[in-house]
Amino acid sequence: MKREEELVKQLTDMVKDTKAGKVHWNVICQTTEYNDAATKPTVEEDGLQWTVDECYVSYHCEYKGKEFLMITYEMLHTAGDKVKSTNLVFLPPLGVRYFDIHTLLPYSVEASQMLIYQVHSLWTLLLDMHKANPDSVTMDVSERVLTIED
Repeated sequence: MKREEELVKQLTDMVKDTKAGKVHWNVICQTTEYNDAATKPTVEEDGLQWTVDECYVSYHCEYKGKEFLMITYEMLHTAGDKVKSTNLVFLPPLGVRYFDIHTLLPYSVEASQMLIYQVHSLWTLLLDMHKANPDSVTMDVSERVLTIED
């Protein structure tokens, strides 16, 4: 089984066990989504001016007696009602918790649509759990400053 397929299966099981209250997550998120639009970088592509946003999320827990760490990255380009998204998934060693593409690239996992769906399912579940009971998920969300050189 490919690494991506194994991660899809593992995340499916983790979502089920999280719903059953068997897994406690520590989530760290840095995003530019809520930054002032005037401070966001833009790029010109296809004759359009695209505003660039990015979001890193670190998912950490103990699962079946082992520590699990996954970091996801999403870059959004928005021009009016048009949106383009790039999604990356990383499984770095526990000591590598940097929100830096160059540092994380060696630990990337192919991001199929099914894997991105499972990551999104986990994200929405953890958000819903945190809203209902803030103690159920440790969550730290902060602003990220993005420059086009990042």
